[in-house]
Amino acid sequence: MNKLNDYDIDALCVNSIRMLAVDEVERANSGHPGLPLGAAPMAYVLWTRFLRHNPQNPSWPDRDRFILSAGHGSALLYALLHFTGYDLPMSELMRFRQWESATPGHPERGCAPGVEVTTGPLGQGIGMAVGHAMAERFLAATHNRPGVDIVDHHTYAIVSDGDLMEGISSEAASFAGHQQLGKLICLYDDNHISIDGSTEMAFTEDVPARFEAYGWHVQTVADGNDLHAIERAIERARDDLKRPSIIAVRTHIGFGSPKHDTAAAHGEPLGAEAFKATKAFFGWPVDKPFWVPDDAVAHMRRCVERGRELESAWLGRLKAYRANHPEEAELFEREIGGELPDGWEQSVPSFESGKSVATRDASGKVINALAQVLPNLVGGSADLTPSVKTFINDSSEVQPLHPAGRNIHFGVREHAMGAIINGMAIHGGVIPFGGTFLIFSDYMRPAIRLAALQHAHSIFVFTHDSIGLGEDGPTHQPVEHLMSLRAMPVLTLIRPGDANETAAAWKVAISRKGPVAFALTRQKLPTLAETADRAGEGVARGAYVLSDCEGIAAAILIATGSELHLAMEAQSALAAEGIKARVVSMPSWELFEEQPREYRDAVLPPTIKARVAIEAGATFGWSRWVGDGGKVIGLDRFGASAPAEVLMKELGFTAEHVVQAARELIGKAQT
Repeated sequence: MNKLNDYDIDALCVNSIRMLAVDEVERANSGHPGLPLGAAPMAYVLWTRFLRHNPQNPSWPDRDRFILSAGHGSALLYALLHFTGYDLPMSELMRFRQWESATPGHPERGCAPGVEVTTGPLGQGIGMAVGHAMAERFLAATHNRPGVDIVDHHTYAIVSDGDLMEGISSEAASFAGHQQLGKLICLYDDNHISIDGSTEMAFTEDVPARFEAYGWHVQTVADGNDLHAIERAIERARDDLKRPSIIAVRTHIGFGSPKHDTAAAHGEPLGAEAFKATKAFFGWPVDKPFWVPDDAVAHMRRCVERGRELESAWLGRLKAYRANHPEEAELFEREIGGELPDGWEQSVPSFESGKSVATRDASGKVINALAQVLPNLVGGSADLTPSVKTFINDSSEVQPLHPAGRNIHFGVREHAMGAIINGMAIHGGVIPFGGTFLIFSDYMRPAIRLAALQHAHSIFVFTHDSIGLGEDGPTHQPVEHLMSLRAMPVLTLIRPGDANETAAAWKVAISRKGPVAFALTRQKLPTLAETADRAGEGVARGAYVLSDCEGIAAAILIATGSELHLAMEAQSALAAEGIKARVVSMPSWELFEEQPREYRDAVLPPTIKARVAIEAGATFGWSRWVGDGGKVIGLDRFGASAPAEVLMKELGFTAEHVVQAARELIGKAQT
């Protein structure tokens, strides 16, 4: 299957994909030509014979999803998109890896049509593929009716040795096997080469046996150029709806090039001489870059008509569904369109002032209230459900025999949980959330970052947000994590100060277009009288005046989360001394930064220099809000193992300390 003059339409198409991908990399003088050269046959078979997609409508809801988890091979994906009729012209392939092109170095959602998810960090694509399969199964279980399946599609992924070496793949594959996600099919590009050289140096496990142990349907294809064997393997995988499938296809990185089976084919262009030799091997004209045979284009463009027919048939089923199940159809179309029901906010409870409630408990109550009006709200935790309060009481647990359940037990798998949530969110139709302790956001950080990159509507419920968790000690007490998450573009972090602010935070999370993370307390906090009326609008704006004084304040006390009540107590103590202070609650820096300058100056008047910020976390970054004349009562050391009240006192989180700091700043401002 090599020479152009040995005419065979399949060989012609496969080699056209190979050569176009090589041209992309060579023109950019950057990229990974090895994977496209080796994996083009399996990708061709999948895209032209199995993948249910409509290139003219890349967002068709019941399309099959394809995820290139081995994102370094993006030139392959762009060639496939171009050949099968997506709106990705040759001019964009010629701009591979260039400024503002639709063809960046790794697949990025939102750049080229047909790119389902952003991949790059190895293993994340597998986790997101599991999430897509989870979302499909949930929607099928909740919306399909006898005789009318409006949700019925597969999720496919091409994965690499590197994907399978990363620990996240083990977590995701184990979870998928337990859940028996039969519509998830992975094609493993088993080329035995990584950047350092042969995988024999570091990766000698029996991958098929590993996946058999996970409960997957496992097959091997000995020759990555054997289109018929690949086709039969995919057919068998599709027939097994009780297990996820992996097909280990023995490929050769850089096939047909002088860098065949070498690490040099992985992360660098072929180079002028190897480029010419590769073109010669396939009988391709060397002097015609980006040349493609008309017959190959015509053959692969048949996907356009096939896709139109597939979507048309689905629209027919949807029409019948509307006629026979009008209320269910309205719900389905609203959910798949990402719309919220009218008046959903009214379901969010308010909390009585004076009562002490941990914000994790308040969050659990809000989740259950929202679940009554948002039937597509689905989530769980990484084996911490009783602690993070993520259980939906009126629903079952998600298990193979209960796919319509809404409580997901991710197990102790934070890495995979984050990626799975992203996959579910990007798939659409569901509002997914996942919970764990804030300290373990470290495990989830790559997934959180990809949620931000993709503007995915992923909700991360982090509890035990400070030293206030107490006796578990510094291994479980986050210090730098709030600032670390705030440093991430697009992500919205909300640290509510009481139960009513928590309720308002959930309103933001449900309605916001993009990822939201909560930082919630283990310990109980007083429900402040002032938040009942002010938290709704105030939290949505990121910061607000919680309690003001008459006249001009001498100082501003800024606080988040569990330290908000300390600011209120300090304000009262200062007032008893005749010192006027304003209390500002700042649950979200990101939301506050989005507000007009006039609003921000009204909350934090520039003329008031004496500002005290109180937060049980790292002080780094707070200078932007307190300025040169301010002070931060924070934590630039690790915590300790002791009861929460002892830790708070010993580490300076007391109203007395706040009062003292305010006095000192006011004194300096007056001199």
